[in-house]
Amino acid sequence: MPPRRAVTGRSQEPRQRFIEELRLLRAQKGVSLRQVGEALGWDWSLFGKMEGGQTIGSPEVAQALDQYYGTGDLLLTLWELALADPSQFREQYRRYMVLESEAVSLWHYAVGVLPGMLQTQGYARGVLAAGGSKGAELDRQVEARTGRSKLLASVDPPQFRTILSEAVLRRPMLCPEAGREQLEHLAKAAGQPNMTVQVLPHGPGLHALASTDVMFLRLPDGRTVAYTESALHGELVEETCSVERLQRAYDAVRDFALSPDESRKFIGQMLEEVPCEPSI
Repeated sequence: MPPRRAVTGRSQEPRQRFIEELRLLRAQKGVSLRQVGEALGWDWSLFGKMEGGQTIGSPEVAQALDQYYGTGDLLLTLWELALADPSQFREQYRRYMVLESEAVSLWHYAVGVLPGMLQTQGYARGVLAAGGSKGAELDRQVEARTGRSKLLASVDPPQFRTILSEAVLRRPMLCPEAGREQLEHLAKAAGQPNMTVQVLPHGPGLHALASTDVMFLRLPDGRTVAYTESALHGELVEETCSVERLQRAYDAVRDFALSPDESRKFIGQMLEEVPCEPSI
């Protein structure tokens, strides 16, 4: 195993340490990015993006690199630390937002809350406040989140599909009026020609995306990337094999979902169940 360097300066940052190790190990082995890709069976551009800090790849990739360089579980450990680094989430999310604005089509699955593009201000405020945001920061985040809906209302909007777990629709709001407003907004959105809304009822039970929100983006160059999000972190997924695995899981979920027409009726029935505020 190559000698380890002292961790100093920027190398104290988990993400940067991971990047530096990747560059150092490849330089010591004297191989090109293309040679690494050919040896491991991945597109060599992935390793270039990892060394450039654009992505940290997947645990499978880190493990394969450990085997290739003979470094035990060093890179996998550094990958796990980089994944937990808050700065990693911020950088990936910023890159995701850029890609989202360029996407020609989007498809999504929601396990916990509605996608930001479909949230009303009242709903977004409730979700963000529950996460700890308050004051001016809460106002700023609400504006940023609901502002994303402009993408779907542009002159030439992308096609957008969302599959909503029934739990998303039945989650009670602290403000009943905000809940009704959100359902009305969702029902209207489901009627737009560039939008498809489906509901996944409770019946199917557990599935591969049972605890994961995911958004897929089809980009102008034909690539598809994904962004997964759980309660603890979000991750931009660009590696082809990982995206395809997520797409297979998404397709399985879609097979269990109600049709768009049935979903609109389901949302309409839920609206009828929401009590109206009594007039004074």
